[in-house]
Amino acid sequence: MEKLDLRKQLKHLYNPSKKEFELTDVPAMKFVMIDGQGDPNTSETFQSAMQALYSVAYTLKFEFKKKQGVDYPVMPLEGLWWADDMDVFKIEKKADWKWTLMIMQPDVVSEKHFRSACEQAAAKKDLPELSSLRFEHFREGMSAQILYLGPYSDEGPTIARMHEFIQESGHMLHGKHHEVYLGDPRRSAPEKLKTVLRQPVKRRSKS
Repeated sequence: MEKLDLRKQLKHLYNPSKKEFELTDVPAMKFVMIDGQGDPNTSETFQSAMQALYSVAYTLKFEFKKKQGVDYPVMPLEGLWWADDMDVFKIEKKADWKWTLMIMQPDVVSEKHFRSACEQAAAKKDLPELSSLRFEHFREGMSAQILYLGPYSDEGPTIARMHEFIQESGHMLHGKHHEVYLGDPRRSAPEKLKTVLRQPVKRRSKS
């Protein structure tokens, strides 16, 4: 049985420093993704999207282990967050938030494998958002990040300090706010939740 230790291979992206902000170049990776809008705490679409996403991710894992002899972990849930009017995003009108949920896939997974997993998942369970899933290469490039410990609702000050770090490093925000959820809020106390906070950047013009 071949084992892919994705968490070890990508430790710099999925277990960064919790003590200081850092800049890192995030390469292109494969993801199963789904888009939506609304408050993640109350939106039925958000919950349905997560259910479809995990169903396909686990189907892919088990199929590769069974048929290909390749075992790998299902990677953490990730989210891109934004709003058409970023002032709305900042003042937390969550019903207007837009999001992309995604789970990273190893290089061995292809579009063909993804489509087959979707068909298998559909045959087992009614998943309303299944048809909205897509398989995509996604590259963020240079980004600032840190490992945050604590409840999601208290991320604001850390995000603000990350934006200050970006400014001081000679960069500017360039892309959507990105979070990688390493903890499970159903099983962990809020103060023990681990989340990678990431923000793509670009070099600020000197002019």
